[in-house]
Amino acid sequence: MWKFTLRRTLIMIPQLIVLSILIFVLAQLMPGDALSGQVGPDVDPKRLDEIREQMGWNDPWHEQYGRWVGGILQGDFGDSYRFKIPVSELIGQRIVNSFWLSVATLILSYLIAIPLGITSGRYNDSWRDQLITGYSYIGFATPLFIFALVMLWLFGFTLQWFPTSGSVTPGLEPGTFEYVMSKLYHLLLPALSTALITTYGTIQYLRNEIVDTKQKDFIITARAKGASESRVYNRHILRNSLLPIAAFFGFEITNLIGGSIFIENIFGYPGMGQLLVESITLRDYTVLTATTLLFGVASILGALLSDIILSIVDPRIRIK
Repeated sequence: MWKFTLRRTLIMIPQLIVLSILIFVLAQLMPGDALSGQVGPDVDPKRLDEIREQMGWNDPWHEQYGRWVGGILQGDFGDSYRFKIPVSELIGQRIVNSFWLSVATLILSYLIAIPLGITSGRYNDSWRDQLITGYSYIGFATPLFIFALVMLWLFGFTLQWFPTSGSVTPGLEPGTFEYVMSKLYHLLLPALSTALITTYGTIQYLRNEIVDTKQKDFIITARAKGASESRVYNRHILRNSLLPIAAFFGFEITNLIGGSIFIENIFGYPGMGQLLVESITLRDYTVLTATTLLFGVASILGALLSDIILSIVDPRIRIK
């Protein structure tokens, strides 16, 4: 087991190197720079060239990349050109919100998907299975940002059950009970919107696992020995069907990363996804490269986590 984990971890090193190069080069190829649109027409262009030279923006890309990577290895992502604070401090303010939003979304996703998947698989080809499958098809066909906009309009603006922006009510003291409840209240609608529309994959996978397991020889043998139907499901079918679901936990994290960019911007939730979009529109390249790199690293770690869990569930896939 440890050999597989070590090998899979070592594979991450060239992946991270290639990822960092791609992110840095693509950011360099974007039109304009941090000075674009931020100076008046009366500013001498020669002065702008002097500033760019002082900042090292005219150096070859590989020299700029080396300085950037060297700073990252020391925990220094540079300073934000727009917010005028260190990028690490800016990310620290946002990453906590994204973390709790992701945790809430994962919990709600499994609370929705597992009961529906079990019901659909146990009573396959029944009217309950057809209803749940229909819900899965709707989730598959509906874009996340469209569903999120509908949820915001209905429960935020029309019914006014939830706040429409922010992560906490202004004026509350951090650490108090009211502050914690306000945090939970603000993230509930974004998390629920994401969970409701992204559970179709887990539902259908769990359903198919249960239907397939029901037809295996050891299930037929258990029934032939006179085991009760509840014992067959609880001790045999569910146990063998739920284990593979755990292996997709890492991929759920990866999917949340992509979805958070839409969700946080639609609901005005100050997280990493919103920060990424702001950095693009403001041409804040230090923030853009840092946030994109963190998203990429999280995706790679999610894939690694899934591989490790899957190797525990099914030892046959381990590399010898």
